[in-house]
Amino acid sequence: MQMELLKRVTVNPRQCGGRPCIRGMRIRVSDVLDLLAAGLSTEEVVKELPDLETDDVRACLALASSRFDHPVFVA
Repeated sequence: MQMELLKRVTVNPRQCGGRPCIRGMRIRVSDVLDLLAAGLSTEEVVKELPDLETDDVRACLALASSRFDHPVFVA
């Protein structure tokens, strides 16, 4: 399921400075994550950005999770 969600995230070097966006729109993953971090619920984020779908918000969380899922080596 996570792989299907991640297909909603697109990267275009000529759009938004190459930052990950949702479905080719100019809505950056970081914008969605900022709203969630500010305390908005998924429903509130979708209301704030009406071009989004609930699965788009889940895709942002899936991307963030995948970026932090790596081993950390301490020397």
